[in-house]
Amino acid sequence: MSYVKDNFMLKNKTAERLYFGYAKEMPIFDYHCHLPEKQILENKPFNDLFEIWLAGDHYKWRLMRNYGVDEEYITGKRSNKEKFIAYCKTLATAFGNPLYHWSQVELSEFFGCDLEINEENAEKIWDECNDFISKNSVTPQKLIEQSNVTHVFTTNEIFDDLTTFKEIAKKKYKFKVIPAFRADKIMNIEAEKYNEFVDKLGEVKSLSALEERIEERLKAFIEVGTVAADVALQAVYPVSERADAEKVFLKRRKGENVTENESEVFKGYLTYFLFKLYAKYGVATELHVGAMRNNNSAMLKKLGLDTGFDSIAEDNSIKNASRLFDRLNDENALPKTIFFNLNPKMNSEIMTLIGCFQSGEAKGKMQYGPAWWFLDNKVGMEKHLEDLTATGHIGAFIGMLTDSRSFLSYPRHHYFRRILCSYFGTLMENGEMTADESLVGKVVRDICYYNSINYFGIKI
Repeated sequence: MSYVKDNFMLKNKTAERLYFGYAKEMPIFDYHCHLPEKQILENKPFNDLFEIWLAGDHYKWRLMRNYGVDEEYITGKRSNKEKFIAYCKTLATAFGNPLYHWSQVELSEFFGCDLEINEENAEKIWDECNDFISKNSVTPQKLIEQSNVTHVFTTNEIFDDLTTFKEIAKKKYKFKVIPAFRADKIMNIEAEKYNEFVDKLGEVKSLSALEERIEERLKAFIEVGTVAADVALQAVYPVSERADAEKVFLKRRKGENVTENESEVFKGYLTYFLFKLYAKYGVATELHVGAMRNNNSAMLKKLGLDTGFDSIAEDNSIKNASRLFDRLNDENALPKTIFFNLNPKMNSEIMTLIGCFQSGEAKGKMQYGPAWWFLDNKVGMEKHLEDLTATGHIGAFIGMLTDSRSFLSYPRHHYFRRILCSYFGTLMENGEMTADESLVGKVVRDICYYNSINYFGIKI
């Protein structure tokens, strides 16, 4: 039997009452993920446990590489069953890694399988879960609805086809699927295929034309329900002069390569432009900072993007973020912003910075985003809560996200909720905060669901 019990990660009786009385049954609002919308529309049954559990999940791939598993058993030509068994062997000794917890909970919640994950049980788990899959016709729709999800914000590039979302809406699922607007491929001017991406927007011979196309596409996204946009940067760059950014853009459009400094000039201006545009249309901005991407060039060539070769960057761009927010604020063009930080050393710097730009426009207009990517583990979440409560306001926090490509990722929300309830429960039992469980319970419910619903202006 699994080590995961009802009181898993709940440190005391108060935490248990908060979790089971207030957090556990709350719906999930997934305001940032990477689920493929076409797969949600097609809604085809999965064939086996590998397809649901391991295909495309680079979190799991990284763990296997750290254990020395040959790439043939990760993304190579080995059979689905062989790859699954290799993962079970890997997971058995990955104590403390969040996947050690998440995978065990996923087996139990979605397949009713309580066998402990290890090499010895791998064959039994494979057979038991595949039998469940074949008998129950497990589909993306079923997995999302089973998880009590009401809204899914996918992440879509500026030129993506939006008809998929209109078709999904016709399906009358119990949840809504809404695209979040993302202009990264138009931002990353140094990329080899940059001009190919720009060409997807039509004829773009000037920076003015690019700006017009971006606004046109944002309007198209808004027509299908978009209320959020993503901006992903290794660091926040200084806001440069528009004329300087245009010189870099025209140089790249001629097919010439740009220097690192020129790339930062363009990104600095375009970030400013995008923020102003999002403010104009009332679109909340999700700013992701701190990822150093594609470190392994050989594997990038072999497997492509988003395959598990990114890491935490050390760039300290807090002053640039300050100047960006201040300029936008002076121009009355600072949108609601969720600042996702991947480097925990910067928690307090960012938390205190965003506190300088709050307003009555929204409760927690400037949000410190939840522990993200390499930080969405027990240590990262606990530190995030400590830093957030120390210098911010926990009652305004919009809670957890999945940031995942896996349809089995929703137990991460319950993982976070258990940690949240334990955090409050410990403070309550230590006499460091109110003992009024109904008051604290309301805050828990707000963090789990209602704060994010209100933040994005969703009607329920």
